[in-house]
Amino acid sequence: MNSFASTIRALPCSAPAQDLYSRVFDAILEQRIDAHSRFTEDSLAQMFGVRRSDIRGVLTRLSHQHVIVLRANHRPRVALLEGEQTRQMLHARRLTEVTLVRLVCQQSCPQDLQPLRDLLASERECTAPGAAIRLAGEFHLCLAQMAGNAPLAHFLGSLVPLSSLAIAQSGARLAEDCVWSVHAQMLAAVEGRNADVAVGLLNRHLDHLEALLLNPQPTLIRSRVAG
Repeated sequence: MNSFASTIRALPCSAPAQDLYSRVFDAILEQRIDAHSRFTEDSLAQMFGVRRSDIRGVLTRLSHQHVIVLRANHRPRVALLEGEQTRQMLHARRLTEVTLVRLVCQQSCPQDLQPLRDLLASERECTAPGAAIRLAGEFHLCLAQMAGNAPLAHFLGSLVPLSSLAIAQSGARLAEDCVWSVHAQMLAAVEGRNADVAVGLLNRHLDHLEALLLNPQPTLIRSRVAG
C-alpha cells in the first residue's frame, strides 16, 4: 500500500457537493494531496467519508479548473504548474479581472455586496492555510460574478483556482491579516464605485503575486499573496 493510502482516515459523514469540493481543494492546497500522491476515486471517497460518485463529481469540477488531471486509464493526479504556464495564467487573469472589477464598480449596489462582506468575515476568521488560500480566491470569483458578464466571469473561474494551486505549490506562507485587509480595501472601493482605486489595488495585489511566483527569492517577504 502506498504512503497516501496508508494515511486515509474515514470521516464521519457525507457532505453537500460544495462542501466536499472545498474540503478536497483545501487538502490539495495544504499539500495533503499533492502532485506526487497516488490516489484513486475509491481512496478519496474513503478519506472523505463519501460515495465514489460524489468524489467523481468533485474531481471532474477540479479537472475543468485544470487543478486535477484526468486521463483515460490513468489515476487522477494533481497538476504540477510550470513557470511558463503560471506566467500565462497570471497575464490572462490580470487582463480579465481588471475588466471585471471596472464593471462591478459601474453596476454594483450596496445591497448586492453582502456575499463579499460575508466572505471577508470568513477570511478574517480563517486559520487553516488551505482554506485561507481558497477563501481568498473565492472573494475574487464572487466579485467577478457581480460584474454582469458571464463569459468573463466563467473564464476567471478557470484561472483563480490555478492561482491558488500555484501559491500552494510555491510554499508561500501567508501573513495572517494582510490578505483580507487588501480585500477590505477593494470592497470599500467597489462600494464607493471608485474603479480607479479598486483596479489600482488589484494590480498591486497581482504585482506581488507575480513577483512571488515568477521571481522567487529567499529574502522576499511573502505577504499579501493569496487570492
